[in-house]
Amino acid sequence: MRRTLRTATAALAFGALLASGACTTDGDTSTGATKTTLTIGTMTPARSMDPIDAGGGGTPYFQAVYDTLIKREPDGKLTPMLASAWKYDASLTSLTLTLRDGVTFDDGTPLDAPAVKANLDRFRKAASAEAAQALSTKSVAAPDAKTVVLTLNGPDPALLDSLSDAYGFIANPAKFGRDKPFATLPDGTGPYELDAENTTTGSIWTFTRKSKYWGEAPPFQKVTIRVFDNENAIVNGLKTNQIDAAVLQNVDQQVAATSGTKLKTASQEIDLKLFNIFDRKGARVPALGDVRVRQAINYALDRDVMVKQIQQGRGTATNQIWGTQAPGYDKELDSYYAHDPAKAKALLAAAGYGSGFTLTLSRLAALVPDSLAEAMKSDLAAVGITLKWDDLDQASFLTKTFREFKYPGVVMNGGQPAKDWATVSASLLPRTISNPFGDTDPTVEQLAAKIRASEPARAATYAQQLNRHIVEQAWFVPLYRMQYLHVTVPTVTAVPQAGLAVPALYNYRPAA
Repeated sequence: MRRTLRTATAALAFGALLASGACTTDGDTSTGATKTTLTIGTMTPARSMDPIDAGGGGTPYFQAVYDTLIKREPDGKLTPMLASAWKYDASLTSLTLTLRDGVTFDDGTPLDAPAVKANLDRFRKAASAEAAQALSTKSVAAPDAKTVVLTLNGPDPALLDSLSDAYGFIANPAKFGRDKPFATLPDGTGPYELDAENTTTGSIWTFTRKSKYWGEAPPFQKVTIRVFDNENAIVNGLKTNQIDAAVLQNVDQQVAATSGTKLKTASQEIDLKLFNIFDRKGARVPALGDVRVRQAINYALDRDVMVKQIQQGRGTATNQIWGTQAPGYDKELDSYYAHDPAKAKALLAAAGYGSGFTLTLSRLAALVPDSLAEAMKSDLAAVGITLKWDDLDQASFLTKTFREFKYPGVVMNGGQPAKDWATVSASLLPRTISNPFGDTDPTVEQLAAKIRASEPARAATYAQQLNRHIVEQAWFVPLYRMQYLHVTVPTVTAVPQAGLAVPALYNYRPAA
């Protein structure tokens, strides 16, 4: 799950701790004049400024210095950017892009079709976390200087969205082939350029507005993105005007940001807290290979109590991985596994596990706080399942959980795209990060193929059918949709982005 790994990484962020009063400001804290600088607080560091490392919560870094082929507006509508137009053929397996005139890279080299082809080919070959965005592309051609043609191995309803995301960032191919060509020296066509003197990799990235940009000049002369290792420091920064905007996940910090402050807030239910069962065939824990056991786990957990007590009411219990903005979402599935310990025990007994079994999962405290860890342990113990947590540090957690797959699953945050195919391709298809053991069945294969090839209305029907099948087969143990809080100082506005947990850099404006 590409967004899942992103979110996990976000929660593991390292970087500067901005204690209250510990850092200097940008010198733009006045409230009487239009704000000219924007400082964003985040727990997501940029690993590098190479577009092959883009995606998820780190996207705003890249939007400063690179343009995408297509732009995604806050409501999810797609509009021209480097591509001024695009068109599919009748079979939906050939996408033709027409490039905009008058765009240049930082060194003055004009943007042309060979440059775009070189970027798309490079992205497809890179083993990046967002590589799934390019899986449908069979080849890329540049028949003339302004035309790019993507030939697909089948329809890809999420491709245009991908071209507005990591797959669509275009860098200067003149630097391809060098060792880590854009790690700290980005070269794109975007509205800002990196201010290296005021940038410290891993903690502070500063961007200054270009004197010449092909598009409309962005509203801020300078953008700084500061990395924190905890949300308490972010809230302190917001309260003291050291930062201007942030997205808060922790409910305690959400309360702190809204209590006795003049900060502006907007809530958004976007990411999902879930137990992702990797081991659906029981290779590591035989019990998990029985659908009745997976269903029993779903019945055993009291999601309503989790939302009320752990999330302080900020969220919604759910049993499905589909998000509310996707056509395949089915409200009835939110309560498919209503809390029922007796039914859970009966299912375990029918599956031959009436005496219970032991389940050991890796745990990162940033993703699974003590309250959730104890709630899950207690609920599962009530039906006879012994849950053991293996507490790990960041590096060990990522390695053992997502690279070595030493555990039968993981409790983590998952993204909820607004497109059905994005959910299917990122979470259900074999060998994705959410399906590392390659599970599938005839129903999944048939419905996935129909969703991929059908017109939107019919595809939505198939997506709802697939959503219900996945819930019935208990591939996942979804817990609740989390409510994120977008917070800004009074002099800044930020509009949440449909289907994404963080606003695009384009969504920030000085307050009127």
